[in-house]
Amino acid sequence: MRLKAAVAASGVLALATLTACSGGDGGADGDSASGASTVTVAYQKTTAFHQLDDMLQVAKTQFEDANPDVTIELQPIEAEQDQYFTKLALMNGSPETAPDVIYEDTFQIRSDAAAGYLLPIDDYLADWEDWDQFFENAKQAGLGDDGKTYGVSMGTDTRGIYFNKTIFEQAGLPTDWQPESWDDILDAARTVKEKVPDVIPLNIYAGKAAGEATTMQGFEMLLYGTEDTLYDTDSSKWVLGSEGFTDSLGFLDTVYGEGLAPSLDIALDAAVGNRVSTELLPQGKLAMAVDGSWMPGGWISGENAWPEWEQTMGMAKMPTQDGGGPGFTSMSGGWTLAVGAHAEDPQAAFDFITTALNKENTFKYDTENSQIAVRKDVAEDPEYIAYNPSFEFFSALVDVTHFRPATPDYSQISSNIQVAAEAMATQQQSPEDAAAAYDAAVTGIVGDDNTTD
Repeated sequence: MRLKAAVAASGVLALATLTACSGGDGGADGDSASGASTVTVAYQKTTAFHQLDDMLQVAKTQFEDANPDVTIELQPIEAEQDQYFTKLALMNGSPETAPDVIYEDTFQIRSDAAAGYLLPIDDYLADWEDWDQFFENAKQAGLGDDGKTYGVSMGTDTRGIYFNKTIFEQAGLPTDWQPESWDDILDAARTVKEKVPDVIPLNIYAGKAAGEATTMQGFEMLLYGTEDTLYDTDSSKWVLGSEGFTDSLGFLDTVYGEGLAPSLDIALDAAVGNRVSTELLPQGKLAMAVDGSWMPGGWISGENAWPEWEQTMGMAKMPTQDGGGPGFTSMSGGWTLAVGAHAEDPQAAFDFITTALNKENTFKYDTENSQIAVRKDVAEDPEYIAYNPSFEFFSALVDVTHFRPATPDYSQISSNIQVAAEAMATQQQSPEDAAAAYDAAVTGIVGDDNTTD
């Protein structure tokens, strides 16, 4: 019962910027889809991330059986995250290629809505009885700058540190390891390098090719553990010149400068995230990884199943810089399904979303992809709670989690964070110089009036 309550509470707390999930039968009765039509669905798929494709294949069959006049055309984009964003943007650039249903990251909702790529769906949501199943705070992540809803959440996530207990034991480190500061992480990495020299001590993303993983799983996991932040919500201004920003780069500089991280052929590979989850960790080549709650989903089932993961991997909370404040930190995000602005049959597109995200399919996706549930009926389901032994750990991180600024210019800011982080990996700049270059870039993007020291 304690775990059940924790998961349910996590949904309420975490969902300050998460989305609303959909559930319900939507167009399952066949009345809402008008005439014969085709609904195209664009989404990401990789070797490690197949769970969405699995769920959408099920939803396609369900929807077409109930709506014989509608054909669901699944269009998986086989690419890592940043490449997915690029290919999706190209598709959205023309009404002829723009998808009807889009797998949309919450941090891109506002910019894509402002760009005219997404359709507001408030009128459809008003007639959808399952909308009440979602935590009220969860609905905020689907909002555009105009206050209208553009996306329906599929779940959320948190981040921590995975560590290989077998490697730690070989290095003489505790198998119940929990660092209390950045120095504790560095000390453990240095110990692994000395005692078990044939493995990589630590992966924390720092390459531009890794895209948002570098920003969110890498840099922001550090920055939000300092006394500083990326964006001042009170003044609605971007923070420049902070000590925390430079210190975060300094941590990356130390990790890569001391040879505690993967070699650059791995670190700068666009598929580094996939390699971490399907190769480096399962094959015992990596001792520690700062990464997301979704990874066990690929180890529990599928072509990358790793039956020994539960006995092999430990999980630790990410400490704040010096153990101050709440002591620990995390980052949360989430993805949505959205209706494209150029959908020829927006009702059918929305109805497919309600089928894809009904309770049954949301349960399938959230369990198999290790998502923190945003539907009340899924979060409180005993089978959900019992499915994955990592759910309790990652749900508990909701109390200390943070969210990316939901602003239209965030993606440009994020790209410049990646530039600064990669300069640490390649040792091309000092932390101070990279931070100064970031400040100049941000000022160029948003203007002096939208920054603060």
